[in-house]
Amino acid sequence: MVRTYAEAGVDQDEKGAHIRALVSALTYRRRGLGRPLTRIGHFTGLVEFGSYALSLCTDGVGTKLLVASEMRKWDTIGIDCVAMNVNDMICVGAEPVAFVDYIAIADYDHEMARQIGVGLNRGAELANVSIIGGEVAVLPEIVRGFDLAGTCFGLVKKRDIVDGRSVRPGDVIVGLPSSGIHSSGLTLARRVLRDSTLTVFDPVGGGGQRWGPTLLEPTAIYVRPVLRALRKAKVHGMAHITGGGLRNLVRLKGNVEFAITDPIEPPLLFRELQALGGIDDREMYQTFNMGMGFAIVCPPEDAKDVLRVLRPDVRAKTVGEVRKGHGASLGPLGLSWETY
Repeated sequence: MVRTYAEAGVDQDEKGAHIRALVSALTYRRRGLGRPLTRIGHFTGLVEFGSYALSLCTDGVGTKLLVASEMRKWDTIGIDCVAMNVNDMICVGAEPVAFVDYIAIADYDHEMARQIGVGLNRGAELANVSIIGGEVAVLPEIVRGFDLAGTCFGLVKKRDIVDGRSVRPGDVIVGLPSSGIHSSGLTLARRVLRDSTLTVFDPVGGGGQRWGPTLLEPTAIYVRPVLRALRKAKVHGMAHITGGGLRNLVRLKGNVEFAITDPIEPPLLFRELQALGGIDDREMYQTFNMGMGFAIVCPPEDAKDVLRVLRPDVRAKTVGEVRKGHGASLGPLGLSWETY
């Protein structure tokens, strides 16, 4: 029985080493207009453009695509594709503006293409972005099935950039609930089901909902409520909680501790996956979002305003605080992580 993400085929530590090897060769930096303003490793990149910073980021949907193909239901994965990008982009305070998609296929399936387009269009509507182009690559010798990814463009006034440098001990961490598993950790989730001889058509925990629709629940798009909060309150940092779980908070700043003291209650699907796979708490919280898909770090005096602005759309809550120290911690379970 597989009990870790690494055993399922995705080793986060090895992935980090792979990224560091790649980034070590990226030494060239443009000067003048368009020079980079952020370090590689943040949730999105920024380049200087007069009084504005332009933002670019890219991401895909991952093995959630395999669940969609099993169900022959592809009309929501486009939402995931948009969400994984725009949720990264807002982490620096940038507003997503435009999006392009990339689809690699082994063969033609017009119905699948139509459904993917339905989801991409819905994701664009939710995030208030225009899809201005894309690419369909036919690669029968490279891909099996298909892959879906996208790239997002946005902008922010330089004076309004939120890059985490202002995060300090005493700040409050506000958690925004996820809509489910989102688009991270699906390799482990699918392996747990397979090892438990369950399929996407079986019920979750004996209830009425099946595993397939549960895993396909689209990734929440936080653009509109988060941009509203940025207009109404001071924010020091933001994190999109994706693969790596709570360790994503460490990407904001390295010389403080992000202490989660009152976490959002994990939805049923996570409790069922943990029980089925015999997965320990540490692995769950460093692989899945566990019910918190996004986090906002703000001064304590601004926390009420952040919560007030978010709550018409998002049932956010205060989940912790920033302390002196290093890394991220989950006090109720005695867990901690030093690095991302």
